[in-house]
Amino acid sequence: MSALHGRPDAVDRRVRVQGVPVDSYPALPPEAGRGSVRRITVVGEEILHRPCRPVTEFGTPELAQLVDDMFLSMYVAEGAGLAANQVDVDLRLFVYDCQDENGVRHVGHIVNPVLDEPDPAHRVLIEDGEGCLSVPGAGVEVPRTDYTVVRGFDQDGNALVIEGTGYFARCLQHETDHLNGFLYLDRLSKRDRKEALRQMADRQERVFAERVSKAASLGR
Repeated sequence: MSALHGRPDAVDRRVRVQGVPVDSYPALPPEAGRGSVRRITVVGEEILHRPCRPVTEFGTPELAQLVDDMFLSMYVAEGAGLAANQVDVDLRLFVYDCQDENGVRHVGHIVNPVLDEPDPAHRVLIEDGEGCLSVPGAGVEVPRTDYTVVRGFDQDGNALVIEGTGYFARCLQHETDHLNGFLYLDRLSKRDRKEALRQMADRQERVFAERVSKAASLGR
């Protein structure tokens, strides 16, 4: 998911890491400092359009490295969230670094995520701007619920329950959609989908160049 609402560029003292409040946290998550940049897949690539496989082995060096690489790849691409199939890995895992509507920064990863079904009596749909790192340069309004709960595990197999409101709820829904084989384009009318793809065609080369520049500035 693109960080349309901006990314924190300094130490933020209103932070939740894996759902737990912390006093402070660096602008660049430690995982990103250990990671390597991976290529981000683009709409039309087959891996983005089918459900991902569940993770069955936890606590492995390979899974830890994937999380680190995804954090750095997300940071370089100026994203708020990134799913494993966006770095060409067929596993149910996403990472995030996203602010909610109250300015609270949420940082973490979740493996094998499942969204709770929203209560129809309290389901509120909000239309807001949304982008996607796999649809580079495009941004359109997409309806999403303003509250969500996602359940899953961390990379070591510990259970997680993450609540999201506002833009962070949007991020959790967006990334879970990815792992189920859907892009935000699939939630659009034909007209809006066409407009998003037009924006991508016009802007993707500039976006790719910015990613290369950002990676080079980090020596990656």
